[in-house]
Amino acid sequence: MYLFLAIGSARTQQPSSEETCQWLCQEAVKRASKRYPQWENQLDIADLRKTKGAAVLDFDDIIKSVLSDNEQVSIVLKSDITNGTHGHANGQNGHRFSTDALDGQLETPSEYLLLDGNSMSCEDLVALGQNKYKIRLTQESRKRVQASRDVLEQIVKDNKVVYGVNTGFGKFARTVISKDDILELQMNLIRSHAAGVGQCLPIHRIRMLLCNRINILAKGYSGISLHNLEKMCHMFNASCLSYVPEQGTVGASGDLAPLSHLALGMIGEGKMWSPITGWSDAKTVLQANGMEPIVFGPKEGLAMINGTQFISALGAEAIERAENIALQADVVAALSLEVLKGSTRAYEKAIHYARPHKGQIAVAERFRALLHSQTHPSEIATSHRFCDRVQDAYTLRCCPQVHGVVHDTIEFAKGIMTTELNSATDNPMVFAELGETMSGGNFHGEYPAKVLDYLAIAVHELASMSERRIERLCNPTLSELPAFLTKNGGLNNGFMLAHCTAAALVSENKVLCHPASVDSLSTSAATEDHVSMGGFAARKALKVVENVERVLSIELLAACQAIEFLRPLRTTLPLEEVHRLVRSVVAPWDKDRFMAPDIDAATELIVRNQVWQVARPHIDDYFQRETADHKFACDSPTSSAVLIDHQKVAKRRRVTSEHTDE
Repeated sequence: MYLFLAIGSARTQQPSSEETCQWLCQEAVKRASKRYPQWENQLDIADLRKTKGAAVLDFDDIIKSVLSDNEQVSIVLKSDITNGTHGHANGQNGHRFSTDALDGQLETPSEYLLLDGNSMSCEDLVALGQNKYKIRLTQESRKRVQASRDVLEQIVKDNKVVYGVNTGFGKFARTVISKDDILELQMNLIRSHAAGVGQCLPIHRIRMLLCNRINILAKGYSGISLHNLEKMCHMFNASCLSYVPEQGTVGASGDLAPLSHLALGMIGEGKMWSPITGWSDAKTVLQANGMEPIVFGPKEGLAMINGTQFISALGAEAIERAENIALQADVVAALSLEVLKGSTRAYEKAIHYARPHKGQIAVAERFRALLHSQTHPSEIATSHRFCDRVQDAYTLRCCPQVHGVVHDTIEFAKGIMTTELNSATDNPMVFAELGETMSGGNFHGEYPAKVLDYLAIAVHELASMSERRIERLCNPTLSELPAFLTKNGGLNNGFMLAHCTAAALVSENKVLCHPASVDSLSTSAATEDHVSMGGFAARKALKVVENVERVLSIELLAACQAIEFLRPLRTTLPLEEVHRLVRSVVAPWDKDRFMAPDIDAATELIVRNQVWQVARPHIDDYFQRETADHKFACDSPTSSAVLIDHQKVAKRRRVTSEHTDE
């Protein structure tokens, strides 16, 4: 738990000019013990931090010299350190994916993304998580939300019995709730279902979760009031974000636990985070941002938690990152093939149009653009032009076939997830045009769960191939390079353990690739007798992606180190640009040094998609210069070739002014 105080506010005694930070700790403990007697024996203080920015304060510091009036501080308890909650004060939780400046230094975006419940893309949702846009509802979505609410209020007025409006939930669905208790029913639902455990989601994922739910509510099938939905938009734009543990959902009936935690902060209970307060109790955060807690009316509590938005928010990030690493895996593999003096013959058009899978053809095209050609000549390739090698190992020769199906899988998963991001997943659903509600099963997370399991299995193969290429680079029998890519082997160990790390991550992924969605456990006294386990499918898909990013970064470092042993020969222009990028953050190894920071630096390049960004202009240049050969032109029957156009289905709609309409 964290304890919070605001300096010089009405909530604390005004400190004297000589009081130290130790006094603040004593004040916090005294007040907490009074308010929560059950904590009295647990309030063992570890350190004192500024809530905004998480700077550690010394207990002997004079308060007036280190803190301003109304500045908040957080007292971290020793129990926070031992139970793993320590570290949430800056809102980052150790995750590195584009969480820049989420420690109280968020810049307020000037551009708005309009939400209509129909146009969200995976790319949009990730960008919203990264604080690139504010959000606003379209006029059309406002009308739909209001019409839906009008129907619901008429149902309440007419005393009709509707599940979740004036009945209990799950096993208690046949219990009719009196009109006097229907508001308490909704609040009790949020409190009781906020039963998640585990680490808190990082800030950018909570933003994605909140925006994802707002977008679905904007479709107008949930019965939420326009007033409360607008308040949720204001909370998102101010980054007032609830504490959401990552474990507890079984993915049907919706992601009940995480969405309940999301709603809990909005009603002023539990913990919240904002840039100007850091983590604090929800009421404090809302007050500091000039907001009041939301009071949910009939069905609104249920509308908040009945949906697959936890699965789809994490899934959208997994898909976007997978798309980036799949493209970069092609570049890194081409670099490895180059330094291993492999043949480019296996990437000829004729071979791949004879088996015309869309992804396979695309990967082969990228390899041709990256490797030796008239457009991009390579001295390294020329140096072994007349060697007696007939064909290469599968992890080099079969990249189009293996990487290709990964690209096709990502495209397939993205199509499913884009639909999910724009789907009403409530129960019951309110149909304003019919003037009635209907119960169904759109909350079931099987669709996103299945595709995320499929995604993890596919993306894992990128690391499986990469680890074998690392082995070839490090093994002098296979590479004709110095053992473990180091000078003075024996004295130096080079990439020996870096390869072991890659092997460990690949082995870990093999376990994580076991599908979560093949499991189901009956819940809610057998009324919810089949569930998707999509929450775990999403979390482990992200973990697989993270592991693949690290394996690829090790291969990237190894391939760049191998180039050093082939100098003064030069590779192709696009691969030289990749080498130059890596050398801008990691120096060559002349002797052993602490390797983990170099792996982190290379991983950062992969995470930020920089390897693809430096290679892509040269790939485009290759296709512009090369004469198109239409002799083998054909359409691919692979399913991914006829997928919907994501740019049209999930078209982004942005405005720069809060007062500008659609």
